[in-house]
Amino acid sequence: MADDPQILMELAFNIFYLAFIWLFVTLMTKNLSRVSHNELPIAKRFRLALFLLAFGDTGHVGFRVMAYLNGGLEANATLVGLGALSTAITITLFYMILLDIWRVNFNHEKSLFYYLVQGIGILRLLIMAFPQNQWGNIVPPPEWGLIRNIPLTIIGLVVAFLMLKDGFTVNDSRYKYFGYSIIISYAFYIPVILLVRDLPIIGMLMIPKTVAYMVMAWLAYKYYFVE
Repeated sequence: MADDPQILMELAFNIFYLAFIWLFVTLMTKNLSRVSHNELPIAKRFRLALFLLAFGDTGHVGFRVMAYLNGGLEANATLVGLGALSTAITITLFYMILLDIWRVNFNHEKSLFYYLVQGIGILRLLIMAFPQNQWGNIVPPPEWGLIRNIPLTIIGLVVAFLMLKDGFTVNDSRYKYFGYSIIISYAFYIPVILLVRDLPIIGMLMIPKTVAYMVMAWLAYKYYFVE
């Protein structure tokens, strides 16, 4: 491990990322009492969304670090798979909460469309329960890796579209930036879904994808938790 620059880069970046996300979750919690009454419902939702993101990725990254320190990924495939499952669950909940943030911010009712999109998130959670996902493998079966990521991609891009559409309609630059950040994250994530099995090096695209989430965390803190 010590001689592999890619692994060292991955570990260094992951540790930095987790420290960054947990820092902002902590700052959000500390500053929650300063948030105005009108913006408190959204601020609480952002804090919850980022807490789930940090919690799931801590399991994912933490298990990978443990695997590297105990003989490598192949020797600890089950541990790595459980970490992947943890972040798969929390990122789904993350986008379901972002959808609710969009609804609350732009004063939309809980329409049939809203419930349909939330249902896509629930569908993904159900799909991940199937044993065919083979969570004990480092790289998922290509068919099921694609099947379970289609709902996530749909809900994520729908949330981005809704934030951008309403952000432009009322000229709310905050949600334009949130929408752009989501699109950028998927621009790097989709090639990984499609190609990582045959081209492992493309997994490095997860770094700029993760940076997009860091930007979202910073923006949420800046817009809602700073006086």
